[in-house]
Amino acid sequence: MTGDTDEDAIPRTGERSGGTSPYVLSRGAVALFAVAGGTAVANVYFAQPLLVTMGRELAMSPALVGSVVTLTHIGYGLGLLLLVPLGDVTDRRRLIVIQLLLLAAALTAVAAARTPAALLAGTAAVGLLAVVTQTLVVFAASLAPPDRRGRVVGLVTGGVVIGILLARTVSGLMADLAGWRSVYAASAAVIALLALVLHRALPRHGDVTTPAPRYGRLLRSTVTLFATERLLRLRALFGLLIFAAFSTLWSGVALPLSEAPHSLSHTAIGAFGLIGAAGALAATVAGRLNDRGLSHRTTGAGLALLAVSWLPLAFTRSSLWALVVGVIVLDLAVQAVHVTNQSLIYALHPRAGGRLIGGYMLFYAIGSAAGAIASTALYAAAGWGAVCALGAGISCLALLLWALTRHSVPGPAGSLVGSASGGAAGPAG
Repeated sequence: MTGDTDEDAIPRTGERSGGTSPYVLSRGAVALFAVAGGTAVANVYFAQPLLVTMGRELAMSPALVGSVVTLTHIGYGLGLLLLVPLGDVTDRRRLIVIQLLLLAAALTAVAAARTPAALLAGTAAVGLLAVVTQTLVVFAASLAPPDRRGRVVGLVTGGVVIGILLARTVSGLMADLAGWRSVYAASAAVIALLALVLHRALPRHGDVTTPAPRYGRLLRSTVTLFATERLLRLRALFGLLIFAAFSTLWSGVALPLSEAPHSLSHTAIGAFGLIGAAGALAATVAGRLNDRGLSHRTTGAGLALLAVSWLPLAFTRSSLWALVVGVIVLDLAVQAVHVTNQSLIYALHPRAGGRLIGGYMLFYAIGSAAGAIASTALYAAAGWGAVCALGAGISCLALLLWALTRHSVPGPAGSLVGSASGGAAGPAG
């Protein structure tokens, strides 16, 4: 690209439909993307049930060991800003393989850490490199034909959802069997194996614009995208709100479950993450609906379900079945909206998919952090009922935002919000 402005780093409207890759994206390839994405992102969440054991072995204070999670998420946020956009200007296969190999090295460093400083540096690097998950999502979307893009994004996102929800359960079980270091050592081996498999299975990304913009201008163009694309801003705000609600539940629910009358063990509490894996089903269904041009209705239905889910969740103290119902409905709702968001955002500028998805996921990270902080603080001050009121309030705010903007935001090629494929799917549903 030529020119001195950040806009030069953004493809023009005529490029929005993107070229169709000659590579045929088979079901096996989509499954590989899903497995790799879920395995990579799981590393961000492994530490949460291991903090007490880590702190005891390395003689870390509670505040210092708590910073393991904080630094991991800070690293992830930096990766979204600094690494994911690189997929727009370089061979994505090579970028993915390099990041996976570096991630395996970071995981090995965590497994071998003998001092608090080594542990903290290693976990920060793990968070930074785990954003390879988002590059995998963008690469899968770029390889999919427009009329199947939503379905592919949904399937890959489903794998990511399963990775997130199973991470705590798997790490807790492995730590009980072989110690906390075994979790990171085993993950390093799996990630290295995935790097080899992906190197052999994935095509080169031949869609890169030449010459590429300089790195600084590439990063600044993300800001330009937010300034010029109202749909991106709206969908990012939806992402912030739905993941604030998601984190409000998952960061706070362990507290009432560990107390009377339930008094569940950590393993039993972690098992509720398995129930939440039902969200993977919603991701797949939402992707199919987006391909049919029904993203507008999918968003409204998802946000309505999100608000309703807090009614059974409010009865968690008296009924575990109510919690099960609430968890399933909430996760279905969140993943349906999340897949819709990603499908619509990617279709704005397929050649800038890394910057679009990376920028969107920053709002996801902000919402998740805000929900976690608010739910734990509110539980200590006013109990589980107040936490549910917060979650319901956030969900209703998202639903109100959808109602107010449902007819006013253009979609990817000038169509209404309902098109998920850059104009190929037809009018809004």
